Parts: sequence; C-alpha cells; structure tokens
Amino acid sequence: MSETDLPIRPEAISGERYLEVQASPEFQELRTRLRRFVFPMTAVFLVWYAVYVLLGAFATGFMGTKVWGDINVGLIIGLGQFLSTFLITGLYVRFANRELDPRAAAIRTQLESEIR
Repeated sequence: MSETDLPIRPEAISGERYLEVQASPEFQELRTRLRRFVFPMTAVFLVWYAVYVLLGAFATGFMGTKVWGDINVGLIIGLGQFLSTFLITGLYVRFANRELDPRAAAIRTQLESEIR
C-alpha cells in the first residue's frame, strides 16, 4: 500500500481548514451540482408516489381496471414505483461518477497535499 492510499488522519487537518474548504468556490460548486440533481429528483419521485397513493385512495375503480388476467392498473403503477427507484438510482450513480466524484477527488487531493 502506497502512502497516497492511506486515509487522512483526522487529527492532521484542523477544523478551521475544513471550514475553509467548505467555504471554497470548488466545494460550493460541488454542493450546488449535487443539490441541482437531488432536489428535483426527490420532488419528482415524491409527486409520483403521492399520485399513486391518491389514485389508490380515491380512484379505486381506475386502479382496479384489469389490464391482462389478474394484472390491474394499480399493480402496474405499484411496480412502476420500484422501477422508478432503480432508474433514479442509476441516474444518480451516473451523475455522481461524471460530475461529483471528479470534483470531490480534486478537493480531497488538494487537502491531502497540504498535510503530506
């Protein structure tokens, strides 16, 4: 294991330095990009889930409509909840790999280089 693979010792970086990094433009950009993805995706999913619950509560006839055999609209939309969760997770992983991880790595590298 090389020295660069070792984790940073928490006592090696002061709290003041962490606050400086947090206030830096690079960190603010990282945080802004994260929020631009997470907040809209959360809102979309919560609205999608609320629609499902409201349809289940107030549109029972529609939700009970048979599509194929014993498969009804409610079951399809319910399974859609799982699929949308997996889709959002995949989108986030791709977004994090492309946008967030390189920026976070650059900030970490800069912080590590100051203590070595």
